Amino acid sequence: MANNFKNSLKPQVGTANTQVYQAGSNLLASTLIGLSISNRTTGNIIQVSAYVLDSANSYAPTYIVTNATVPIGGTIVVVGGDQKMVLKPNDSVQVISSVNNSADVILSALELS
Repeated sequence: MANNFKNSLKPQVGTANTQVYQAGSNLLASTLIGLSISNRTTGNIIQVSAYVLDSANSYAPTYIVTNATVPIGGTIVVVGGDQKMVLKPNDSVQVISSVNNSADVILSALELS
């Protein structure tokens, strides 16, 4: 069994649902070990939501955080520290913001193959 660390970086996420990461169909599982969202604007407080599209449940969204406030120049850590999440093959993580081109997203995962 191979373990590979992977980062997925998505700058300027806005008001459209944006896929940040998808667990590969060839993986046994993927452990989400970090998800940080920063507010890149200089004049707007933003609200962000992050959710998993569950491949085993017709890709129904399950929210990790909904409408979380991120102050100007601030960052929220949605997943990190002691909290981890396991994703099945083909599950994906999506992020959306209340303001166009306002959020930078960094996701870290440990992929098990």
